[in-house]
Amino acid sequence: MKTIWFLPLVFLYFGLFSFGYCKNVSARPAVVNVGALFTLDSTIGRVAKIAIEEAVKDVNSNSSILHGTKLNITMQSSNCSGFIGMVEALRFMETDIVAIIGPQCSTVAHIVSYVSNELQVPLLSFGVTDPTLSSLQYPFFVRTTQSDSFQMTAVAEMVSYYGWKAVSVIFVDNEYGRNGVSALNDKLAERRCRISYKSGIPPESGVNTGYVMDLLVKVALMESRVIVLHVSPSLGFQVFSVAKYLGMMGNGYVWIATDWLAYMLDSASLPSDTLESMQGVLVLRQHIPESDRKKNFLSRWKNLTGGSLGMNSYGLYAYDSVWLLAHAIESFFNQGGKISFSNDSRLKTMEGGNLHLGAMSIFDDGMLLLGNILQSNLVGLTGPLKFNSDRSLIHAAYDIINVIGTGFRMIGYWSNYSGLSKEPPETLYAQPFNRSSTIQHLHSVIWPGETLSKPRGWVFPNNGKLLKIGVPNRASYREFVSKVRGSDMFQGFCIDVFTAAVNLLPYAVPYQFVAFGDGHKNPSYTQLVDSITTGVSTTL
Repeated sequence: MKTIWFLPLVFLYFGLFSFGYCKNVSARPAVVNVGALFTLDSTIGRVAKIAIEEAVKDVNSNSSILHGTKLNITMQSSNCSGFIGMVEALRFMETDIVAIIGPQCSTVAHIVSYVSNELQVPLLSFGVTDPTLSSLQYPFFVRTTQSDSFQMTAVAEMVSYYGWKAVSVIFVDNEYGRNGVSALNDKLAERRCRISYKSGIPPESGVNTGYVMDLLVKVALMESRVIVLHVSPSLGFQVFSVAKYLGMMGNGYVWIATDWLAYMLDSASLPSDTLESMQGVLVLRQHIPESDRKKNFLSRWKNLTGGSLGMNSYGLYAYDSVWLLAHAIESFFNQGGKISFSNDSRLKTMEGGNLHLGAMSIFDDGMLLLGNILQSNLVGLTGPLKFNSDRSLIHAAYDIINVIGTGFRMIGYWSNYSGLSKEPPETLYAQPFNRSSTIQHLHSVIWPGETLSKPRGWVFPNNGKLLKIGVPNRASYREFVSKVRGSDMFQGFCIDVFTAAVNLLPYAVPYQFVAFGDGHKNPSYTQLVDSITTGVSTTL
């Protein structure tokens, strides 16, 4: 009788152990395949490649995570081409990958996200800042860097802080540029500011100097002297070079560059003539808090590269993306997740030719892995790796730097918590929330033209009409106003009061004095007003 009951109990015991407790252990494969898709020959790509490789080494050598399972990352270059990015993504999907780190460019992200959604493979993008990539449209897209929605909020708050009301925008005419400018337009409108003029530059290489010169001449004819530059590095340096040639890097101008310039300043030693062409420029840079981990990694980075390639914020986000994924995979296995794939019936019906669509499969537990990614709560080299309800990393913040001499100086910070401040954002998170304009402060700026005086930011447009000021050519009370004999100039108390008032305005108002009257008798004001009201031509 005991024997009869013993066998079922033994079977039940080993059955529970096999199908319950041991499921997590047996489900862990020796290797987990991950793809990485970005532009390998770009500044961001060169830094990201090394950072990702180092992160994989660190994960695979750390016994406290993945417990014997190794990450295997295959890298492909998309060259910021939507078509090439799609092809490379489809190749990845033939190799049973569980996630893709990347892409780097907005154009690629929009296309690859459709593939990712269909096959339920998470994308962890350390480089795409396009604010239109939403979780509603692309549920498997996860941004592991900051959205340009925050960067454009920072730009708009800077414009408002300095009292400017309008900006001109030069942008690269692709998803990254157009969607960034759209976000800027919305953020400026919230602060009763506006974009008065905008002009796009084709993203293709080979834009010649003549094209850029024609564009900048049009910008110079506009009323705004505050110019926001949201482009790629190659276009940006070309714009600055031509702007300096045209005299647009001198007194009265304000240039605000988005973080494309910051990562170039951090990553490479720029030629002296390039730096000379952008003196006084304000630059946004993604803020990375100081920490011992960051300091140690930067020291290690210097040894790895021999100082030939500097680290930038995108490289740090790329490194953290690997660790974030590794922790999510660890949680995935602990929850019983399996690396298994199923055929997509819709792709099966489209087989034919050399496309091999049937080789691409749906990641069965992709939704479980995605959930673990979004529930991450870690601290990486870039700070907290935690997402809020709209899938943005918490504590969005930017450094605000001023290009001076052969380098730059920090003039302050912006964060979505505290706004503009002289103090690092992390020192303010513990303080009560306060976005009052009275506590918004930045250090002084050395503006283009090497001046400390804040530019007005506005001039009367060169292609506009002069303001005509009617001045009586009187026969009496000439000490109040009189025409200077033999010229078109006027003098007197009223003239002095008028010019003093104009000089107090925060912007330039070009005007022209026009005499009415013959100088032999006092002119009729009634006749002048009637003529202006009825539109009848007069000597004015």
